Amino acid sequence: MDSKLREREVETGLVEHITKFLLELGSGFAFVGRQVRMEVGGDDFYLDLLFYHLRLRSYVVVEIKNSRFKPEFAGQLNFYLAAVDAKLRREHDNHSIGLVLCREKNRLVAEYSLRNMKTPIGV
Repeated sequence: MDSKLREREVETGLVEHITKFLLELGSGFAFVGRQVRMEVGGDDFYLDLLFYHLRLRSYVVVEIKNSRFKPEFAGQLNFYLAAVDAKLRREHDNHSIGLVLCREKNRLVAEYSLRNMKTPIGV
């Protein structure tokens, strides 16, 4: 099965069960949208899932990958976080937080991929 198609199935399943998913994430999460369009420099980009955390006062961008973690996922998510902060974040909001949901990860690869990034990203 095509990886993108599988990612879309996972995303659809998450959206269909959003209440359960939000409870698993913890209290304070508000669902903003799925496949949220961000226009940057004339190009369109789509965030898989976007949340806002009420207590942290931060947007939370979730990227879904149907594969083992790859270093380029961190760069993509870092780009999305910068775009969300530039376009959506208001002065009372804190910087956005990113989360990559993937099938598996090599802890050391993930650590090296995130080591020098200033934005908070989890894998």
